[in-house]
Amino acid sequence: MNLPIRNKLFLSHLLLVVFIAGTIGVYFYISASQSLLLRLQERLQASAALIGPIIDADEIRHLRGIEDTSRPDYINNLAKLRTLRRMNPDIAYLYVMRQEGEKVYFVLDSDETKDQALPGHEYKHRIPSLLQGFTAMAVDDKIIRDEWGSFLSGYAPIRNSQGEFLVGIDMRADEVTDKYRHLRISGLVSLLAAGGLAFVLSRFLADRFMVPIDLTISRCARITGGHLDEQISLRTNDEFDRLLGAFNTMSATLAAAEEKKRQVMASLRQARDELEIRVRQRTNDLKEVNDKLTREIAERLAAQKALQEVATIDPLTRLYNRRSFLEQIEHEAIRSRRNRRPFAVVMVDIDHFKNINDDFGHAAGDSILMETALRMKGMLRGQDMIARWGGEEFVILLVDTDLDGGAIVAEKIRRRIADGIYYFAGETLWVTASFGLAEYQGETNLEELIKAADTALYRAKERGRDRVEIHRAQQPGSLS
Repeated sequence: MNLPIRNKLFLSHLLLVVFIAGTIGVYFYISASQSLLLRLQERLQASAALIGPIIDADEIRHLRGIEDTSRPDYINNLAKLRTLRRMNPDIAYLYVMRQEGEKVYFVLDSDETKDQALPGHEYKHRIPSLLQGFTAMAVDDKIIRDEWGSFLSGYAPIRNSQGEFLVGIDMRADEVTDKYRHLRISGLVSLLAAGGLAFVLSRFLADRFMVPIDLTISRCARITGGHLDEQISLRTNDEFDRLLGAFNTMSATLAAAEEKKRQVMASLRQARDELEIRVRQRTNDLKEVNDKLTREIAERLAAQKALQEVATIDPLTRLYNRRSFLEQIEHEAIRSRRNRRPFAVVMVDIDHFKNINDDFGHAAGDSILMETALRMKGMLRGQDMIARWGGEEFVILLVDTDLDGGAIVAEKIRRRIADGIYYFAGETLWVTASFGLAEYQGETNLEELIKAADTALYRAKERGRDRVEIHRAQQPGSLS
């Protein structure tokens, strides 16, 4: 090869070290990949073994079809599965399956989307590890793809299964792939580090051999850069000594001229430094003025935003206040008359709220108000509006909704409040609310509409609370 000696030495050492490091790196990468898959399989198998005894086959043996989803055993065991899934971020789905002959059916599925597998849904994929899971702990040896996605899964029989039931755990393939990606990145970084180390070592060995030649080249380069007083004291006892002598004579001859040049350069640097100082001072002055203007603008915008929020938002529940609601309902009434579309108003009052304040303190009452506001707001559409009417009362505007549709929404919200547990300072609280519903059809006065919903609310209070009462107009255009 027609290469300088330095490059030949450098490449020979570099290729040798890179070959050794690459061979070792590939071996350890393969070992680490196998170890990673084994650890994932062990985690899935251990998790399935821990969850299996928690589900009792005797409680779910009678769950065979969609009609069983309302049974308490289905609801309780499904809630248990979903709680276990949320406790482990690596788990995508938890499910229980039944084996009948050659077929496998779903019994429970922790999926909380519309794709949830309901009782009696047949799983048509024949996976050996899944079938093995009805009698013993098992885990997939590769990623399996089905209609729910791609997963690595583990299986184990549940308590009292008798070979009929198993619990399955799915880990998403993208999470497994991500772990392999991190492993590949780590291997690549290690390989690059080994290459860098090989580069440094090879360069060091080549440089040590080339010191005499490099010394001569570097001195010539320094003369080219203006360092004319350089001297070379190296002696080689050959023709190279004559070249070094000529170099030293040239350096001494040009030393005086170099000194004058340095003086001129010093004067130029001083002028440049003075100019930079003046420019920097001016820049700082402009920056201070700009920062001051920026702060003033930000403070004014923040003040305007705060004033607007105070005027429209209830500070405790972060819902709209009464004033905002009245403005919005006026706009909705105009739109309703123009489009000839009804809308509904729901008045909501938390039951026995005074008892909560008396028994647990006003801080507990505030916590109940905020949590209730969040639950109700989360069940409404984007075009609907909810506001705090005052105290423990709320008002809801349901756009393009008649009495029947409003009743359905109100009942869903009532169940959401009544069925959900409230917590405060370690205490478990059960809260209910009463609802009054009225409909606007175009001719009704808004004040009468709100009064009608309020009247229906008080009727719900009188009839035992925790219920929805509807105000139905006796004649068109009247809320009496």
